[in-house]
Amino acid sequence: MALPKIEDSFFLVIGTKTCGYFLQNAMGVMIFAEPRYAMAELEEGDISAQLNDYEELKRLCTQIKRDRNPSVIVWIGTCTTEIIKMDLEGLAPKLEAELGIPIVTARANGLDYAFTQGEDTVLAAMAQRCPEKAPTTETEKEERNAISKLLNFGRKKEDVAITESEYVEHTPLVLFGSLPDPVVTQLTLELKKQGIKVSGWLPSKRYTELPVIEEGYYVSGVNPFLSRTATTLMRRRKCKLIGSPFPIGPDGTRAWIEKICSVLGITPKGLDDREAQIWASLEDYLQIIRGKSVFFMGDNLLEISLARFLIRCGMTCPEIGIPYMDKRYQAAELELLEKTCREMGVALPTIVEKPDNYNQIQRIKDLEVDLVITGMAHANPLEARGINTKWSVEFTFAQIHGFSNARDILELVTRPLRRNTSLKDLGWGKLVKEDAKV
Repeated sequence: MALPKIEDSFFLVIGTKTCGYFLQNAMGVMIFAEPRYAMAELEEGDISAQLNDYEELKRLCTQIKRDRNPSVIVWIGTCTTEIIKMDLEGLAPKLEAELGIPIVTARANGLDYAFTQGEDTVLAAMAQRCPEKAPTTETEKEERNAISKLLNFGRKKEDVAITESEYVEHTPLVLFGSLPDPVVTQLTLELKKQGIKVSGWLPSKRYTELPVIEEGYYVSGVNPFLSRTATTLMRRRKCKLIGSPFPIGPDGTRAWIEKICSVLGITPKGLDDREAQIWASLEDYLQIIRGKSVFFMGDNLLEISLARFLIRCGMTCPEIGIPYMDKRYQAAELELLEKTCREMGVALPTIVEKPDNYNQIQRIKDLEVDLVITGMAHANPLEARGINTKWSVEFTFAQIHGFSNARDILELVTRPLRRNTSLKDLGWGKLVKEDAKV
């Protein structure tokens, strides 16, 4: 997700063909980012130290600069670069100075990476490259003023002044997490309604527009898989993390806004009506899933937030599988999950970290769940056994954050259920079950 967000970036994976294959699948399906993604393949000469690492990387980056002219090149280190002790962090500053293009190094060694953990790795590296102070030189100020004029083009001075006065004075807040531009705008406006000004987003649309991050700034994540980025912002940049549930679903979005308001000393307003309005608009979907069960096999680290939202919608969830979970970073989300289960009168799901898929399939069969949200590898085998499935990767790339996008989540969740209902109406239901038995 970080790949398409930074429009003028280029990602160079350094490793073997095998590394390229795994990372292509792990880091947000990099083939979709072509031509802003390339593979620097290490051959025998590189591994046996017969070739000069610096000269080889310089040759590749020079070609990238000539052909693509990106504003930033991100080197993705792999297991191979770790094994042969390739000093990417040492090579990057020297080559950066020579080429005149920023080079960010992110290490993605290990093959247990989910789609989303790849984004976490890149954002953690970029967090360290954010400017530490506001522009001070005349050139920097002129550039910032030019951007401000462009954003306010066509607006009266009085309107601009009114807009600035709508904000409450508070410690700067930076949000982190790669989201589509419309969702960024929606969440920014939701906070603006509370008088909260967002000082910047990480990542920004362009590398040159990375937000200023100073010691003492507040930061808040919008995705549950960005624990490494959160740690980097706290330890390296001395920021204060706002530990909140994540803005997925009306309930999560409201809790996220309320937590930010409480930390900044602001009394939230209008959230009751806003949330009630959204729930009312979702009733047609809620009628389809209310009383049904959902099982998460674990794939993209969004499982806790999605399960909490679906339980609030009236579903039950016997088990949540998740590849990895930082309990400190997701503490507020876990608390909201427990609170939601109490209020809805359902049992708290069993959370299984790095689950055994074979045992999971046995439990799915025994529980006779209505829907399984799983990775692409398990979807077809489960469908062949008459079990409704939904690809978890679709939630990774869909717009699921904020109040207004809750409908998109339910559209994805209910699609397999609606499809099977339509098939039964056509007389296909009995045939599907008989095939499953065979």
